[in-house]
Order: sequence, then structure tokens, then C-alpha cells
Amino acid sequence: MIYLNFDRKFMKIVSLFFQVVISVVLIGFSVYFLSGYDSAFEADQSCHSYLSNLPDPSNSLGCDHDTETHQWILYETQDNLEPAKIIKKYRYKFL
Repeated sequence: MIYLNFDRKFMKIVSLFFQVVISVVLIGFSVYFLSGYDSAFEADQSCHSYLSNLPDPSNSLGCDHDTETHQWILYETQDNLEPAKIIKKYRYKFL
């Protein structure tokens, strides 16, 4: 009798855990598919449009396409050997 009661409580906890995990996964997929640009072209246009509206007397700003992460990146190059500073990312949907 005691074991049966423990099993019910344990199954409720396991069920609740899986419901939370599935909810988090569904919310994550929803955020991914409902945010971002629909194509690489739209992300490219937004990056270059934003770039053209920024004052850049030293021509140190640029847009680059990162194919691994499926995004366009607005960046600022540094004078010395330091890596470029990322200003804004324009993610687009891959699938």
C-alpha cells in the first residue's frame, strides 16, 4: 500500500517534468520560427539599410554573411589587431 502511494507520487512528478520539458521545447521552436527574417535576402537588406543610415566617416563599419549561424552581422573593424566589434545581428530562418 505504501509503495503504491509512492509510485503514484513519483509518476505525477515524472509526468510534470515531461510536461515542463515539452512546453519549453515548444516555446523555443515557436520563438525561433516566429522571430527573425524569412530569408537571407531580407536580413541582408536590413543590415545594409541600417548601415547606410549610420554615420561612418572612417569606413570601419560593414555587413558580413555568416553561413554557419545563418545570420548577417553588422560589425565595426578595429584599428589594431583586435577582433571586429559586433554591433547587430540579423538572424534569418534556415528551414
